Amino acid sequence: MILVAAGGAAGAVCRYLVSLVPVKADFPVMTFVTNLAGAFLIGLIVGLAANRWSESPRLVLFLKTGFCGGFTTFSTFSLETVQLLEKGRLFTGVGYAVVSVVACLTGVVLGMATASLADHV
Repeated sequence: MILVAAGGAAGAVCRYLVSLVPVKADFPVMTFVTNLAGAFLIGLIVGLAANRWSESPRLVLFLKTGFCGGFTTFSTFSLETVQLLEKGRLFTGVGYAVVSVVACLTGVVLGMATASLADHV
């Protein structure tokens, strides 16, 4: 449990630091970037855990459940989507939601594929 808490704290601090980057855009860019990076990272971790890190379940727990859980932010994504819709920005809100889900699913797959490639190097 301490490993999950430590990883979560590290992920949350990184998430906070990312949120400090000033960006002017029509949609929540930094939440999107954070979730996409986290999706890729969790795919990479799962892929590496299957082979290279199979003897390191504590490292996987720290990174996957802890760090990725603290770094990514589904609740903020959901809130920002609702706020866009409440402001009457239907196209942006729906687009943000759809693109986020598709991009993050793709990020997980790419992370896993990257780990698979690393196994062949």
